[in-house]
Amino acid sequence: MADKKKLVEDITSMEVDFARWYTDVVKKAELVDYSSVRGCMILRPYGYAIWEHIQGIADGLFKATGHENVYMPLLIPESLLQKEKDHVAGFAPEVAWVTQGGGEELTERLCIRPTSETLFCEHFAHIIKSYRDLPKKYNQWCNVLRWEKTTRPFLRTMEFLWQEGHTMHETEEEAVEETLRMLNVYADICENYLAIPVVKGRKTEKEKFAGAESTYTIEAMMHDGKSLQSGTSHFFGDGFARAFDIQYTDRNNTLQYPFQTSWGITTRLIGAIIMTHGDDNGLQLPPAVAPVQVMVVPIAQHKEGVADKAVQVLAEIKGFCRADIDLSDNSPGWKFAQYEMKGVPLRLELGPKDIEQNQCVLVRRDTGEKVTVPLDGLEKAIGELLRDIHDTLYRRALKNREDHTYTAHTFEEVLAIAGDESKSGFINTMWCEDPACEAKMKEEAGLTSRCMPLEQEHLDDRCVCCGRPAKSMIVWGKAY
Repeated sequence: MADKKKLVEDITSMEVDFARWYTDVVKKAELVDYSSVRGCMILRPYGYAIWEHIQGIADGLFKATGHENVYMPLLIPESLLQKEKDHVAGFAPEVAWVTQGGGEELTERLCIRPTSETLFCEHFAHIIKSYRDLPKKYNQWCNVLRWEKTTRPFLRTMEFLWQEGHTMHETEEEAVEETLRMLNVYADICENYLAIPVVKGRKTEKEKFAGAESTYTIEAMMHDGKSLQSGTSHFFGDGFARAFDIQYTDRNNTLQYPFQTSWGITTRLIGAIIMTHGDDNGLQLPPAVAPVQVMVVPIAQHKEGVADKAVQVLAEIKGFCRADIDLSDNSPGWKFAQYEMKGVPLRLELGPKDIEQNQCVLVRRDTGEKVTVPLDGLEKAIGELLRDIHDTLYRRALKNREDHTYTAHTFEEVLAIAGDESKSGFINTMWCEDPACEAKMKEEAGLTSRCMPLEQEHLDDRCVCCGRPAKSMIVWGKAY
């Protein structure tokens, strides 16, 4: 790996202040701007382009698994929301209400959607009548609003963009299978496109989604050792169906309630990319979602033929990658720093001597390594380098997780690890599944349950908190 020096001096070092570093990167890389509404962000073109690529990847995977896109209203009548009591109770503190329209008081308050389960259920009750109508596999791309007290760009904002999948099935087995299938799709997106390793697992009863029978999650570790819940998939059983009187005639001509799932990912994934891969020079974008995968930077572009040749090279490589060119009068050094900071995976440098030798220099964002490549071999070289950049980013993130994952067999060991700032990360223990022990972990160790991994390990026979027989392995940590 080539030695990398800090090129962008006005980004706070992550080792000095990680939170400040994050804010500096978000602003300096022109991902967002702050709006006049507290907790609501303006997604600037570069930030929105990253979301568009995530959306495109996810949408293709959803459709490949048989899902169709629909769109539901923004507003939910209070009477509709009240039909599912557990769901309402879970979201009540975060709901924003519309009480007036056109200067007149509304006869019924309207909720700005925090999520759309109730709207989908109302619709499903209208269209599901027979087993022939099942399964219903819908997805919605939209915005939602949750009245958050503390906000930070991408990680927790009042309004954010997301997708929410909603499906109905004949049997419990089919619905559970769907729930886990979509969890695996999310893991695929994170690991194979965003280069973010994740732990797949089930949430505790305390942490599960309001109204769900079980919630599954993918948890990613950020550079600072904190966890970020990066996607969730929920099995609802037939609870919503009963609340909304969704019934169908089964194959024996008997009325039944269908079984439901819901699952979602959000623009929070952009925050995950920043905090997993970024460094003191700014962003490092995984090639699959980078708005620009290769930035062409002419060297000595004032010399005859250099700019023209650079434009020609750009036109050629645009046939197999997302590329752009900087023909501004800024210095090459400024351009290098600018595209380092914006996380462009590859920089293509082309100067007079390169043109003479029919070559260029490709510079990797992840390592700083420079590779001289013949101009007639760019397609192969760029393709290989982009794949290797993805793999390198993934390996680094996985090593960070492995280096900051600990095992504790006693509560004293948990306290010692949690109290050591150099050991911020995941702590794996055994657990009896008693909520009292979960509460003790939060109160005394400052840790929350992240998930009970689907891939279980037997670490001990006893719960780390109370010493009673353990039922499962669990991952604890501090989280965003």
